[in-house]
Amino acid sequence: MTAKAGARVVTITSGKGGVGKTTTTANLGIALARLGKKVVVMDADIGLRNLDIVMGLENRIVYDLVDVIEGRCQLRQAMIKHKQFPELYLIPAAQTRDKTAISPSDMVSITDKLRPEFDFIIIDCPAGIERGFRNAIAAADEVLIVTNPEVSAVRDADRIIGLLEANNKGPGKLILNRMKGDMVKKGEMLSPDDVTDILSIKLIGIVPEDENVIPASNSGVPVALNENSKAGIAFRNIARRLCGEEVPLMPVQDTSGGFLQRLSRLFGGN
Repeated sequence: MTAKAGARVVTITSGKGGVGKTTTTANLGIALARLGKKVVVMDADIGLRNLDIVMGLENRIVYDLVDVIEGRCQLRQAMIKHKQFPELYLIPAAQTRDKTAISPSDMVSITDKLRPEFDFIIIDCPAGIERGFRNAIAAADEVLIVTNPEVSAVRDADRIIGLLEANNKGPGKLILNRMKGDMVKKGEMLSPDDVTDILSIKLIGIVPEDENVIPASNSGVPVALNENSKAGIAFRNIARRLCGEEVPLMPVQDTSGGFLQRLSRLFGGN
């Protein structure tokens, strides 16, 4: 898929909620800004916005995405500048509306207006596969799929990959979040090889389980700002890969697929 001139539009999606999609969006936005990129992060989860909290910008919202679309403000008025990075902006979702308030063509129109001024537009996709999903992928040049190394999450990710292919937005790239090397070693958690064997898409990042993530999200200071956080390092490495750098994946204690027999049944032997 050929990107239009200007910013690359990257949608962050997942097959189910709770796998770390919004955390990933915030941290990639921060990490790209640290690399000197001009970045807009956009919350497409109409009615359930959270990206503003994770980025520490919830008290500065005046206008939101729906206000722009319905003409109550100019696009610039809805863009909140990050306190630490002057080239990083958030466009928040509306809190009191639902996903029918915007359409896929609205998302394409907004991103087309932003493309000339930015390097990256990162869209936080709502969980599920309905209207919100279609909105969030409409303008995407590429899609990153976040999953946890759990059977149910991987199966949901497999479904999302199929939908992306059907919408000519595939195959996407994979971020494995909350990986626990000790559990992989014991055969209690899927290994990265297990997951990529099943999903057959490129792995762009492995984010280890990190006790710093939740406090960081709650305080509005994403772990990508923490030099000592393993998850922060992983998010910064993903940002570098998005920029075209060759960065080795973090090593994970690995075993040869203890889960694969069961998974082959779940996924029809693919």
